[in-house]
Amino acid sequence: MNKSSKMNELLLIMEKLRTPETGCPWDLKQNFKSIAAYTIEEAYEVVDAIEREDTDDLKDELGDLLLQVVFHARMAEEAGLFNFDDVANAVSEKMIRRHPHVFGDEANKTADDVKNSWEEIKAEEKRAKTEDETTSLLDDIPNPLPGMSRAVKLQKRAARIGFDWPDMQQVFDKLDEELGELRAEIDQNGSSERQLDEMGDVMFVIANLARHMKIDPEQAARAGNQKFTRRFNDMEAQAKTLNKDMHDLTLAELETMWQTAKGKGL
Repeated sequence: MNKSSKMNELLLIMEKLRTPETGCPWDLKQNFKSIAAYTIEEAYEVVDAIEREDTDDLKDELGDLLLQVVFHARMAEEAGLFNFDDVANAVSEKMIRRHPHVFGDEANKTADDVKNSWEEIKAEEKRAKTEDETTSLLDDIPNPLPGMSRAVKLQKRAARIGFDWPDMQQVFDKLDEELGELRAEIDQNGSSERQLDEMGDVMFVIANLARHMKIDPEQAARAGNQKFTRRFNDMEAQAKTLNKDMHDLTLAELETMWQTAKGKGL
């Protein structure tokens, strides 16, 4: 079976799942909003497989993510909005339009040149969609993005008009300032709303620091979570070897176990 027929087979499977009376009751109940969370979850599972360098799992997770695209396209087709071919055509046209150095007459470019050109073409597309002169430069950055990822995108967009710190030391200075304001709210027993606000400022600056370091803050957070998990799992193994219940250990004992795990390079 060729690639085209495999794709058609998947589309037919989804069509049958969504066929009234004879389809799957769960699939028939779904709508765009109800499966949105699954779409996000599948994208994260793709990232997880990549970071674990598990190519077999990556194959499966990419399939699950593709199924989400097919699911949304099928529901749109049922509503008379668009179909899967429309989705494929739209992204094909976009890729050709945004790569004039490949599909057009522009000269070869460096990776940085391509990235800048992509953003310029994307901005032109945005302007073509609206005649509202009050449209914000930030309007098309999706709200549902993970917080740190959206922060980086907001900062990059603002940097395009020069609203950015020229060097990293100024970001560190701002981080010290925001940490001081957070400490003050905590020391003064400020309201939970104020503490939340100040914590948000701290995290926004951390995202900015990661951007200046050319580090993905979401990837860094995942790496930190994985490191904590590895070390905590080792602590549990240490406790089991000593025939001790972790609930009965003091903080000092737990810290010693943590340092032991850390010393193993975990």
